[in-house]
Amino acid sequence: MGRRSFHTQIDGNGMSGKDDDQPATRVVTGGRRKEWTQGVVNTPVWRASTILYDNVAHLRETGKRRDTHHTLYYGRRGTPTQWALADALTELEPGAEGTFLYCSGVAAVTAALLSVLTPGDELLLVDSAYDPTTNFAAGFLKTFGIATRHYDPLVGGGIAGLIGEKTRAILLESPGSLTFEVQDIPAIVAAAKAREIVTILDNTWATPLLFPAIEKGIDLTILACTKYVVGHSDAMLGSVTAGPGFFAKLRNISFQLGQVASPDDCWLGARGLRTMAVRLKQHEASALKIAQWLSARPEVATVLHPALPSCPGHEYFVRDFKGSSGLFSFALRDGDEASRAAFIDALRLFGIGFSWGGFESLAIPADPKRALGVPHHGGALVRLHIGLEDADDLIADLDQGFVAFRAAQG
Repeated sequence: MGRRSFHTQIDGNGMSGKDDDQPATRVVTGGRRKEWTQGVVNTPVWRASTILYDNVAHLRETGKRRDTHHTLYYGRRGTPTQWALADALTELEPGAEGTFLYCSGVAAVTAALLSVLTPGDELLLVDSAYDPTTNFAAGFLKTFGIATRHYDPLVGGGIAGLIGEKTRAILLESPGSLTFEVQDIPAIVAAAKAREIVTILDNTWATPLLFPAIEKGIDLTILACTKYVVGHSDAMLGSVTAGPGFFAKLRNISFQLGQVASPDDCWLGARGLRTMAVRLKQHEASALKIAQWLSARPEVATVLHPALPSCPGHEYFVRDFKGSSGLFSFALRDGDEASRAAFIDALRLFGIGFSWGGFESLAIPADPKRALGVPHHGGALVRLHIGLEDADDLIADLDQGFVAFRAAQG
């Protein structure tokens, strides 16, 4: 293959499959263009900083292109390794315009916000949001003259009464990653569109397989691909997929910020994506079994799993979602810091660590910080990620954890 073919502009949206393919098919076929895979199943790792041109005229011609996405231009603009994953994620969101990749989920959140907010604007931020999102709003955005107001995750269509003259964006996270309230996304989207307000959703818990955000009217949807997309706890990665009219702004601010995701991490993300549908089914089945078992335990005050009626916003989950994933919380009845720590420390199969979405089960103490106040759950919260181990083995492990919990209670 001659060098010039490496610089060929790729036209169109790059769909690898048919428009009517099901999502489980798209996670396998998405982004696998022949010009990128070059005869192998997976797009190879293209590592590059400098791109070589045939001559000065060719360099000038490429530099004049307004959009260098899908064009070898400079390493920071991407290679087929990054484009393959980005296109696959776009294909999972019916109606999406494009996807940009980032070095982490937090980087994706910040780029999405900065693509639509300027000094003097106001952001409405769900009060159950991921801590780094809240910290970015209270830190960076505030410093640059962008105000933030928090809203109750269960506000629904009532958010219309919170939209002010300076409100430019609403950030949703459904369910919340510690307390798992499910938001009435259609009602919030309708209120936002009526006032031309941008909606941004952190959709990491559900992924597009369980909640196709762009199809539901969201303008920018975020994934911490570190979680279920990568699926093996061995890469940091994030993405933002844009609805119609939002990709150019997203791409431009991302380029200006110097954002780039490593081709090696993108390759790991693309590899993980191919099995995400089957992994999510196992995460869902095991997590539901364990959540239902926990619901019957006398040591448990409540279980915050969106698929259970005990979870705030459960009715919206039933209406809007296609299934559930492996992350949820439960409250230890009359638990305190010491007895909760004793419970977690006693677990053998659950690792103690941040993040989630990998094949391994995890348990951490959950201490949500809420600007509008912490809902009362009747005890100390524990967040579980249910991995791919046998569910009965995990239940046995939790059972002996309760022995330690009761002993610590005295």
